[in-house]
Formats: sequence, structure tokens, C-alpha cells
Amino acid sequence: MAIYIVIASILLGCMLIMAWSSLENNTKQQDSALKQRAIFNINEQLTYTRLKEILPKHIILAHVSFDALLTTKYHRTRSKYRNMVADFVVLDEHQQITAIVAVDDLMVLKRLQHAQYQDALLAMAGYRVIRYDDVPEYQQLREDFLNERVKFKPVAQVNERRKYHLYPDLERKKVKMFS
Repeated sequence: MAIYIVIASILLGCMLIMAWSSLENNTKQQDSALKQRAIFNINEQLTYTRLKEILPKHIILAHVSFDALLTTKYHRTRSKYRNMVADFVVLDEHQQITAIVAVDDLMVLKRLQHAQYQDALLAMAGYRVIRYDDVPEYQQLREDFLNERVKFKPVAQVNERRKYHLYPDLERKKVKMFS
């Protein structure tokens, strides 16, 4: 009889341990609270506002996936640009893409090759890519979008290595163009 009591108490102890562990697992699997976040950082917000003021008849799209801009026959090629996003896409009155605008931030110093790779992909597809080091000035935007005599760098120069200066350099150009 004593053996049955020992076996029953061991089984009861095992069931209590299993019940306790299942309660701990349920509390660890909760989701965190969802919070709102800003769509634009400060540089993107200023750039968007300036683009809308300079190009009132154009449509400015923000954070457009490369999947919406590019297509390819093979899955392995598509996987190369799957998680990439263009900062701004400028559409004319006929909903045709006139340019893709990219605004670098301070973190691009670490992602220089990634930015060049994105520009090269878009240029190979035939898009006009304009990359600004910082928030573009009104005069620079007018020159880039309103003047018809804008000259573009050839695609062969896309892979050139640029040297970023850690301190502001007044003589440095603020725009790079690819077509």
C-alpha cells in the first residue's frame, strides 16, 4: 500500500511541475504593445515638402518597394532587390516615372556600397536616379527637375568609389545622378 502512495505522489508531483512550466511558457509568449511611428525622418520630411513645392503638378510617392519598380523573369534575380525601398519616386502628370530620388543620411557612411548597388540596379532598368547627400536645396531641385538641359553621368560611373568626408566640405557637390 505504501508503494501505491509513493507512486501516486510522484505522479502528482510530475503533473504539478508540467502545469507550472506551461504557465511560465504562456506568459513569455505575449506580444509587445503596438505603437505609432513617424513615416518620415526629418531629412525625408524636408525633402518631400520641397519636392511638392517645386513640382506641384507631379505626384511624389514615398518609400516605394523595388518590387513595384522592377521585374525580372528569374526568382534568383528578384531576390537581390526584394527588401529594398526607394525614398521617393517622382511621377509626371501621366503617371510615368520621371526620377527616383534618394536622400542619404548619416548612416549611409556605413552603407555606401549598398547605396551604390541600389543606384546601379535602378539605372540598369533605365530609371533616372538622383541621390542627395543631405536635404536638397530649392535651387538644386530646380536645376535637377525644371531645367531640360541637365546632363547625367553615364551608368559606367555608378561603381566608382566615393570618399566620404566626416566633416562638412563646402566645395563638395551635393548631388549624384545616374540614368
